[in-house]
Amino acid sequence: MLDIRDLTVRYHSMGRTTDAVNGISLRIDKGSFTGLVGESGSGKSTLMTALLGLLPPGTDVMGQILYKGADIIRMQESEMRDLRWKEISLVPQGAQNSFTPVMKIKRHIEEVLNVHSGKFGEDAEKEVVRLLKDVGLDAGIKERYPHELSGGQKQRAAIALALACYPALLLADEPTTALDVIIQAEILELLSGLRKSKNLSIILVTHDLPLAAMVCDRLVVMKDGIIAETGTPSELVNAPRHPHTKDLVREMFWQRDKKNG
Repeated sequence: MLDIRDLTVRYHSMGRTTDAVNGISLRIDKGSFTGLVGESGSGKSTLMTALLGLLPPGTDVMGQILYKGADIIRMQESEMRDLRWKEISLVPQGAQNSFTPVMKIKRHIEEVLNVHSGKFGEDAEKEVVRLLKDVGLDAGIKERYPHELSGGQKQRAAIALALACYPALLLADEPTTALDVIIQAEILELLSGLRKSKNLSIILVTHDLPLAAMVCDRLVVMKDGIIAETGTPSELVNAPRHPHTKDLVREMFWQRDKKNG
């Protein structure tokens, strides 16, 4: 479905060059749930931006990003506009705070449906209700403003927005940030359920290894722009090979022992 081949993303700033992503190769299969794990500066956000074709002008991009056989890097912007939302969609980091305060939830979703699906009026409103139901929200939520929703409800609404055009690949960038532990687990359970019911491929971007290990069937650990290690959650937690993965696992067990101690 998605085949990243020897991808390098190079930024230029104030006379300096930085390879935010450096020669990585990665394959994402249809229906998979992949956890992209790394600290700030590891390159994971740059990789997501590259997948959406939204890297800033002047960025050097080498390698290939093949989506269903077509190279995203070499697509025209008009082609990328067709790809975004309909094929690849994003739940952005801080999605809870991305809603326009003076717009009702239904209007946020209707705008996406109007522009990308050509649905208006009653058809769009029915679709809003269906999308909210898919993410576990009552139909009445559509008439509320963002400030009237809890953090968990806003995150669910953001996921509904990302699903509005039936994408095949969902990118979820730190979707549990600023949520308490119980709500985090509910959001992860929701994503896992949507993956199965919608036959979605999901890439979960997170700094939190234990969180990714809860739901993902494959983990990809990034460090300084490279892929340090890949494997199943069991493989990486029980037998990590790369020093950075070992550090993440030690931290995971330390936090668990601290909590239980």
